[in-house]
Amino acid sequence: MGRGENLVNLDGVKIIALRQIVDERGKIMHMLKATDPHFIRFGEIYFTCGWPGAVKAWHIHKNMVQNNACLVGRVKLVLYDLRKTSPTYQRLQEIFIGEDNYCLVQVPPGIANGYKTYGDKMSIMANCATEPHSPDEIIYVDSHKNDIPYDWSLRHR
Repeated sequence: MGRGENLVNLDGVKIIALRQIVDERGKIMHMLKATDPHFIRFGEIYFTCGWPGAVKAWHIHKNMVQNNACLVGRVKLVLYDLRKTSPTYQRLQEIFIGEDNYCLVQVPPGIANGYKTYGDKMSIMANCATEPHSPDEIIYVDSHKNDIPYDWSLRHR
């Protein structure tokens, strides 16, 4: 199956535009606060960095809700719905985020996710997760050898 044939907005995934306050000294980049309507709870925050062209996939969380924002650079975040009871089961979603599309992507548990860095510099993604990291809570799947119908190679349209 080609990448464009199965792309939808996955059930439960939220994309929230984020505010940046810029002045002559620099800027403030909002991400998530306890008073936001989409805030669930705080487990931990961590940063994942990717070199240009690097693929960091696939990760499937059993309980954790991820709140991802790309602070530096740009990435293609790809989601694949593995929740058998979901109306978007076995569907894909691509979201291009970063400095030119600063937003929060909230990913429910049960969705395989990963990203590829684009451009000429390292990307820095923040995840304000609802659960602390636990090796028993996450499933890792090889980014290229798997049953997920997705090709990470560059595609010219």
